[in-house]
Amino acid sequence: MDVVGKLWNFCHILRHDGIDYGDYIEQLTYLLFLKMADERNIKIPESCTWESLFDLKGEELLKHYSEILETLKAQEGILGDIFCQPIPRIQNPVNLKKLIDLIDNDDWSSMDIDVQGAAFEGLLERAASEGKKGAGQYFTPRPLIEAIVNVMQPNPLESKDFNISDVACGTAGFLTSAYEWHQKKNANKKLTKAQTKRIKKQTYYGQELVVRPRRLALMNLFLRGIEPKITLGDTIYSAKPDILSSCILTNPPFGTKGTSDAPDREDFSIKTSNKQLNFLQHIASVLKEKGRAGVVMPDSCLSDDKAAEIWKVLLEYCNLHTI
Repeated sequence: MDVVGKLWNFCHILRHDGIDYGDYIEQLTYLLFLKMADERNIKIPESCTWESLFDLKGEELLKHYSEILETLKAQEGILGDIFCQPIPRIQNPVNLKKLIDLIDNDDWSSMDIDVQGAAFEGLLERAASEGKKGAGQYFTPRPLIEAIVNVMQPNPLESKDFNISDVACGTAGFLTSAYEWHQKKNANKKLTKAQTKRIKKQTYYGQELVVRPRRLALMNLFLRGIEPKITLGDTIYSAKPDILSSCILTNPPFGTKGTSDAPDREDFSIKTSNKQLNFLQHIASVLKEKGRAGVVMPDSCLSDDKAAEIWKVLLEYCNLHTI
């Protein structure tokens, strides 16, 4: 089943409401989240359930949908994080009702987990193609993610405090793939309650600069039963985090857009405004002793004026395995 194609067809309904590419993907994910939470018996406030939308129509339906978003926004913990700053952009109750009926026709949780995990990213890729804007800001091709994860083997049972991080997580493609890898790798192992709790709540970390992809990242992981810690903010211009990482899997943003002065970070030995090189310095700084990282980087990282200085530092202080 072409899940991305199916969801893309749903987006045509939203386009008739005058909603742009990024917004209609977000609006669709709100509804998909409610449906999948219902399928998986994930506890949310009773007034916000998927079923609460069924018997309503017209302005009453629009009002209730807006109230759902506001109620979820006010929740403590990860639900409040997922629905921070929600804007109900669907203005036509007929279109909203049609979307609800179409989404309700499928059991989304019974679909292959790889397809399901790629659905949000696939929509971003389709939108980027049609909108003539690069999706690389949020989207890393799934085969590339899986290849890196298979090499890095992010096994949360490797040690009692093993954790996994993506310092520029986008929609959490690396983190969801890392969790799926763990599920397959350790499928036959009986975990204690303490291990299960640690994996669910203290293993998966990330940081993202933009509200919308962070929301999708939280949704992706929450619907898998994970409660990640995903910080909203600029990774390289923020202070060094308190929690260090056992394994980092990431595809930092390329290019010079948004580049300003060199970060004022004492843990960065080389001062440069080059984003990619600063991400390398950040990753080396926040790895635990004997931690490891798999990073997607552009060729320019080997030839920038400051690159030689940074690679010299990395070769001296890290076991730089492969470029």
